[in-house]
Amino acid sequence: MIEKKAEISVEALRAGDREEFSRLVDAYSGPIYRLALKMLGIPTDAEDVLQNTFLKAFQHLKDFEGRSSLSTWLYRIASNEALMLLRKQRPEVPLSDAAPEGEHNHDYSPAQFTDWCCLPEDEFLSSESQAALDRAVRHLPETQRIVFVLRDIEGLSIQETGEALNLSEAAVKTRLLRARLRLREELSTYYGERLDKRSKA
Repeated sequence: MIEKKAEISVEALRAGDREEFSRLVDAYSGPIYRLALKMLGIPTDAEDVLQNTFLKAFQHLKDFEGRSSLSTWLYRIASNEALMLLRKQRPEVPLSDAAPEGEHNHDYSPAQFTDWCCLPEDEFLSSESQAALDRAVRHLPETQRIVFVLRDIEGLSIQETGEALNLSEAAVKTRLLRARLRLREELSTYYGERLDKRSKA
């Protein structure tokens, strides 16, 4: 992970080493901004989350006990900042570990799946496909979106994702599965159209 490559010294951070804190900011600005942008979709909001994340990290470094990794701790702060901003914008968004009404009562069953096996790899790597994925991610419910971004985009483990969001591993797995199924259904429409175009060409 990035943390290992950066080799940030927690001891130096706790001692108030500003140069080490600058290295921390350099190492994690990209991932934190990417997380915020995927969650909020607005660059200025993502920049606010980025700034507030490192401000709060600086203020609370003395409270960091090392129970989780430094990266997970930063993701927790950033996730809270993003979700608090969402709460201000949409007070109805549920942010706790409690499942929304009906969430645990039945499995989410996508209406359609498209077999993408016949599409060439460059189709999935195109800027148009990436834009379609970004749109699909933004359409996810917020509680599923943040789990998907942390686990499947930022590469956190199930345990790290749970620690960052204060969720049980079971809740992470459930939300991740539903997010993946919703994404696959939405992208099935997009790739189905791509397959139709290729078959008619």
